[in-house]
Formats: sequence, structure tokens, C-alpha cells
Amino acid sequence: MRKIVHVDMDAFYASVEQRDDPALRGKPVVVAWRGARSVVCAASYEARKFGVRSAMPAVRAERLCPRAIFVPPDFSRYRAVSKQVCEIFARHTDLIEPLSLDEAYLDVSENKLGLASATAVAEAIRAAIREETQLTASAGIAPNKFLAKIASDWRKPDGQYVIRPHQVEAFLTPLPVGRLPGVGKVMEAKLAELGLATVGQLRSHGLAELQRRFGRWGQRLHELSLGIDEHPVVSERPTLQVSAEDTFEHDVLLGETVPMIRRLAEKVWTATRKEPERVGRTVVLKLKTGDFQILTRSHTPPQPPASLDEFFSQALSLLERVELPSRTRYRLVGVGLGNFRGVDDLPPQSQLFAGD
Repeated sequence: MRKIVHVDMDAFYASVEQRDDPALRGKPVVVAWRGARSVVCAASYEARKFGVRSAMPAVRAERLCPRAIFVPPDFSRYRAVSKQVCEIFARHTDLIEPLSLDEAYLDVSENKLGLASATAVAEAIRAAIREETQLTASAGIAPNKFLAKIASDWRKPDGQYVIRPHQVEAFLTPLPVGRLPGVGKVMEAKLAELGLATVGQLRSHGLAELQRRFGRWGQRLHELSLGIDEHPVVSERPTLQVSAEDTFEHDVLLGETVPMIRRLAEKVWTATRKEPERVGRTVVLKLKTGDFQILTRSHTPPQPPASLDEFFSQALSLLERVELPSRTRYRLVGVGLGNFRGVDDLPPQSQLFAGD
């Protein structure tokens, strides 16, 4: 039986800003650039009382909370604090799986300091975060990852919640099915059509019927309804894709995206050089139209791009596969490099072109 802790920093970016600027403490702080195209990166709890949430358009946040103080994000500062927090984690376990700058899974089935329980480990971690960073974190403790993540939301902010093995089914039974990982609005609607609104109702529906309707995903739903999740904490994930995107100040025509594609390609290429032992094979271009339609085009050339110019050229060529009318305007463009493989896993160059 694993002992998993999910640690989630409370309103992380906004809390860092309030910590570093006393004038912001107790105020509704929104971390975002002002402007019609900006989205909220984080909101303090004072701003959340007005309904402001992460990923919300900044203009909507301003309407909901006219007195909000907008602060532009400073990711270098947030990364520095995140590194501090990760160093605290590492005192207790080497099995750490970061999800983002402000949250991570820890497997503390065995902990370095010999603390008596996973609950004690979570308490020690939160105390160290408070003392060393002057920030607060919440934690969930459970036998697996998905339960620990749900539990970390239970006593926010600055709290923790434990789901012990014998409590799992009783804890899950009244929860809405939307709390299960992978159950988005579309799946939630499909389950509602079957009269399944809670996890308990989903569990009672039975494995055979769920498999008949949803195939392998039906089996996964049944397992989740029982609290079963065998995914381990993975401390080092190999890179699968590196991408970058940006939103234009004003909607532009397709041909006007070229300078942005070049800048994003440079950014992505620089990031990929941090792992020279792995090579990305698939070039990806993402576009979002003025009316929020998303298009993705990708290409896997016979040979992975060997230079920035080659990568940029291949990304640019994907524009030719956009079939929308020429008058269509675009608000966002993204560039990515995916399908990473180890250098040793690639066939020799002569084999790449065999049969040409």
C-alpha cells in the first residue's frame, strides 16, 4: 500500500506577490497583464471571493472585481521559490513528481527522516515551507495519486486532509463524477444521461454495463469509483513535447503570423537543447482563430530537424495545410516539437532514407 502526499501551494503566484510587497497583503490581487487578450495566471483568496479564477480572461476578472490590483507575472521569481519548495520535498523522499511550479506528488511510503506516518511527513513539509518561504501550502494524504490530489483541496488554504484506506469508498460515494480524473464536461453529460451524477451511482452501475457503453474507459471509470489507481509517482519524466504559444495584440491574417512563428521556434529550439540526448521528431503548429476555433497541424519528417532554421522552415511549411479562407484572422499561434526519442533509439541516417 503506497503512501502518497499531494502538496499544493496556496494561490502560489499571488501569494508570492503579497509576500514580497506588504502593500498587497489582504488585497484582491490578480496576477495577469492588463488587456483584452490577457488571462489570469493566479488570483489571491481575496480576489477569489469575487469569482476570479485562473485562466479567466483578465477583462472578465476586472468586471467581477473592479478593485482588483493587477500585477504582471514574474516567472523567474516563482521558479526560484518553487526550487526552494522542491528542496524541502527532497529532505523527505526522492520520489517527487512535479506537476507544475506549485504542486507535486510525493511517494513517502518510506521517508528519509523516519517519521511515523505520511501525515507527519505532510505536516513537517508544510511547516518547513511556512518557515523558510513565508508561504502556505495544503496537502492531501491518501493511498494513491488521484485521491491525494482530491484530498489536498479539502482543507484549503493552509490545511491538510487524510483519506485512509478503509475510508476510500465512503469518501468517494457522495462526490460528483466530475471530480474523477478524465471526466470532463462531455463525459459528465454522458453519465448524466444514464442517471449517474455521483461516484456512488457510477460504482453501482457495474463494470459490465460501463464497459459495454465506454469500452476500456468504462473499466477505468469503474476502478476510479472504487478508489483504485495504480499509477506510481514518477520522479523523472522524459520530455514528450516542448511547445510555446503567444496571443497577438490584434487578430492577424495567416501570412502575418510568420514573425511570431520564428520567435516561438527560437524559444522552443533553445528549450530542447537542454536535453541533447533526446531528439524531437514531430513538428507541430497550433493556431486559434478570432472566433476561438483551434487548428493543429503536425509533420514528422524522415529526419528530425537538425537546426533552428530547419525547424522553423518545417513549422512554416505547415501554414500551407491551413484550409480556412484567406480572410480568416488569427488571435494565437503556437509552435511545438514532439515525439521525442533518445538519440540511441533513432535509426542511422542511411536507414531513414531507405527506399527513397
